[in-house]
Order: sequence, then structure tokens, then C-alpha cells
Amino acid sequence: MMRDSVERVISWLYYARNGYKDAIEQEEDPNKALLPASWNKKDFSPCARSGGTKCQSLLGITRMQSLNVYDLNNTRKAKMELVFFNRVPKVGSQTFMELLRRLSERNNFQFNRDAVQKVETIRLAEDQQQEMAEVISDLPVPSVFIKHVCYTNFSKFNLPTPIYINVVRDPVERVISWFYYVRAPWYFVERKAAFPDLPLPHPGWLKKDFETCVLSGDQECTYTQGVSVEGIGDHRRQSLFFCGHAYECTPFNTVGALERAKRAVETQYAVVGVLEDLNTTLAVFEKYIPRFFQGVREIYDTSAEYLTKINKNNFKPPVSEKVKDIVRRNFTNEIEFYQFCRQRLHKQYLAVHLAQKHLT
Repeated sequence: MMRDSVERVISWLYYARNGYKDAIEQEEDPNKALLPASWNKKDFSPCARSGGTKCQSLLGITRMQSLNVYDLNNTRKAKMELVFFNRVPKVGSQTFMELLRRLSERNNFQFNRDAVQKVETIRLAEDQQQEMAEVISDLPVPSVFIKHVCYTNFSKFNLPTPIYINVVRDPVERVISWFYYVRAPWYFVERKAAFPDLPLPHPGWLKKDFETCVLSGDQECTYTQGVSVEGIGDHRRQSLFFCGHAYECTPFNTVGALERAKRAVETQYAVVGVLEDLNTTLAVFEKYIPRFFQGVREIYDTSAEYLTKINKNNFKPPVSEKVKDIVRRNFTNEIEFYQFCRQRLHKQYLAVHLAQKHLT
């Protein structure tokens, strides 16, 4: 079997820095020396851009063969000048939403977001999908529309395809962030103000901590393979937002849902950013969707102190690597999906910057 050469290189670099891999190796050989923290934090794009010997030797002379900007640019597939950001929760999407609001003033497009809802359903019935797609399609262009919802295929309803975008985050860090976000005091103050009849949760549930929840085998923190969580939506995983509304997308951490999500990213999404690779993400957004994202890095750089504090939860305590590693064992396909998105982002970045370097 053969694999795209650049994807293989990027995959190897992040695999070699994976915390789960380190935990397994330490368990097998407790005396094995750990590499310095700087090694684990090394990012592929700056490494390749700066001419780092390790990245350059890995890329070799074949580095341009699979880096075609045209093939990696799904923006060209859009049939209307409208960005649809079906945002995943707890991936820095509030920051990206504020960036888009500021960009709308700079780049002259309309900014639209879904209203705050008492019950936010992310998986919709087919008639609900069509209704939402029709509402979005009727917006004046150019526009951006933002909503927590699963990937929706507009062409299925004979409607023009928008420019799909999203952002992902390390899946374990994200689920920890979600756990404490829904328990934050200010979260319930805001919800209660918006919906006065909303009942307050039990104090015992509010005081629950993530480490105890995992180590005690609490059902909330078990993350069992193949189990579906219906109702308002399954916030344990971000791949659901890319897999779609089908029932086959609901079982947790399954190969079928993973492959559907990867297929949507590869064929439909213009850009899927990565929170941990923010600089690369902003650069790719600006290069691949310039009508909407021109100037995004300048806006972020001038307001970074404010933007990084949006929705920050100061009530979230640290979680040990031991507990994170326990959770990672049940998030194998979620981790693979995250790494897939990360590899694609870096390929998009390299396709633009290596091509420019080659031409000059």
C-alpha cells in the first residue's frame, strides 16, 4: 500500500510527538528518557517554512508532487458567495466568530449568526435541514452564516453550495473544556437570563470534577465505543459536525462515522482550521478564501490580547496527563480525525507557500 508522500511526512512528525505514544513507550520502558518539551511542541509549517533540516530532509525533492493548490481549494466548488461556519463548540469558535464580525466591516459582507436557543439541536430531520438551507440560501450575498449544526448538503435540496468552513481542536482537550464550560457559573447566569424558566442543575453535578469522573467510571466520562447519545446532540466528539445528520454518524468513535467525516472535509470544506495551529490556520483562511478573510492576520495581531480571552473559562482546573491518556484510549478515531484535519491544513499551507518559493 502507498500513501500520499506529504501526508505521510506530516503524519509521522505529529505521530512522533503524540502524548499517547509517549505514554505507551514509558509504560513499556520506565527508564526511557523523554525528549525535551520543545521537541513535542514543534509545529510542521514553521519547520518547513524556516528550512529546518529535519522537515526539509523528510520532504525531499518530491515535496511539490502532491501539493496542488487547485486540488486542495474547495472554495472553487461554491455556487454562492456565502460562508457557512457550522461551528464546533469549544474549539475557539467564539474567537473566530468575532474575527468574522470585524472582517465583515472591513471586507463589506453581511454577518449572520443563529439566535441563542434554549435547546440547541445539532442533528436535524431532513425537513429541518431543508428549511435551514433555504433560509441561508435566501440571505443577501456576500454573507457569512454561523450556527452549531452538523454538516448539511445543500445540493441535496437543489440549492447552491456555500463555502463550508470550520475549526477543530485536540479532541481530549476539547472534551475537558466542554465538561467545565457547562459547569461554569457565568454559563448558567447567561442561560438563566435568556431563559428564566430554565431549571438549575443539581449542585452535585456542578461540583463534579473531570479526573474523578474518569477514574470513578462515571457514565458521563466513560466514552464507550459505538454508543449513541441522542436528544440535543452528542458533544463528546467533533467529527459529528462533519459526518452529517445520518443515524450512521451517531455511534461514538466508529470507523464509519470517521470515514464520512473525513470525506466531507476532503471534498466539501474550503478550510478546516486547527486551534493549536492558529497562525497556520489564519494564513490558510486568508489565502484560500480572500474575499472574506483578507486582513484576518492583521486584525488578530492588533487585538490578540482581547481575542484570546473570549469565552475563557478561569474555573477549569488542570487535568493530569495520566487521566488524559485514559481518555485518549477511547478517542482513537476522534484523534485520527483531528490529525487528518491537521495534515490537510498543513498541506494547504505548504501548497501555497512552497509554490510561491518555487516560482521565485
